[in-house]
Amino acid sequence: MRDISEMELMLNGYGLTTAQFLYHLPDHPHLLQTFIWQEYDIAPKFPVLVKFIDFWRTKLDGPLHSVTYTHQKLIAPNEWRKVDGEFVLH
Repeated sequence: MRDISEMELMLNGYGLTTAQFLYHLPDHPHLLQTFIWQEYDIAPKFPVLVKFIDFWRTKLDGPLHSVTYTHQKLIAPNEWRKVDGEFVLH
């Protein structure tokens, strides 16, 4: 992603996506290895995750067995409100 802060991404609708990749080891195809990946992405199309899966399939040797993922929107627009004043103690 570009040089955008995490807060800007969250305010633009991105949420934290965590994916677990199970893949076959290239030298021992009968064994499975796991890889955990996290990135900010937009549900339900998940363009960042799909781009990473495409990268995996074209550039890496270990063929994918399965991908499971979860997505959590960390900040929703209704969680923000304008503050007009501030009380300072000491």
